[in-house]
Amino acid sequence: MSQTNNPLKELINEGMWKNNPALVQLLGLCPLLAVTSTITNALGLGLATLLVLVGSNVTISAVRNWVPKDIRIPVFVMIIAAFVTIIQLLMNAYTFGLYQSLGIFIPLIVTNCAIIGRAEAYASKNPVHLSAFDGLMMGLGFMVVLVVLGAMRELIGQGTLFDGADLLLGPWASVLRIEIFSFDNQFLLAILPPGAFLGLGLLIAAKNVIDAQIKSKQVAPPEPEKGPRARVTSLT
Repeated sequence: MSQTNNPLKELINEGMWKNNPALVQLLGLCPLLAVTSTITNALGLGLATLLVLVGSNVTISAVRNWVPKDIRIPVFVMIIAAFVTIIQLLMNAYTFGLYQSLGIFIPLIVTNCAIIGRAEAYASKNPVHLSAFDGLMMGLGFMVVLVVLGAMRELIGQGTLFDGADLLLGPWASVLRIEIFSFDNQFLLAILPPGAFLGLGLLIAAKNVIDAQIKSKQVAPPEPEKGPRARVTSLT
């Protein structure tokens, strides 16, 4: 990370846009493509990943000076697996319907390269408070992409938004379901993983277009004018 006068602002920019785990690093694509068929699934997996990212970053940063470099990766994986197990047990206890819907993709958070990547690249080299904020921003950036992609797929495939919100938030959240339009048959391309792949490609393309427009609007500073070159002759 480049050194700036405001590291927190730099971390926000890195996690949410400049170095987004999904749109730039293209990490964690397996769960991203598989479970973002609805906003509820996307939000549930995004929150789980966010909590694991923050918890593992804080723990790894706290013990970074006591972990030998030769075994740091196995130790990092064990720490991440511990937090994933905690999240899995909590979801099994309090959001069982969503737990069943996400299935194997909850324990697969352990293998998410975005989490182990931040542990190795940032948390193992920086203090606890910055590592916690880095995990928060990277997790939020990943979750935002999940939710946007889930909204696109749910709207195009089913014509609804927040379908099954009660699985995550409780029975009261069933009122959040919005039916934009109705289908006689669901649009399977949007609901199945190929639709997620196409949707992610559109999001990446949109980000690249925005970045190109921002770059084109940035005016390069004018070069200083060079004055006439003075000729110096030596007197002998």
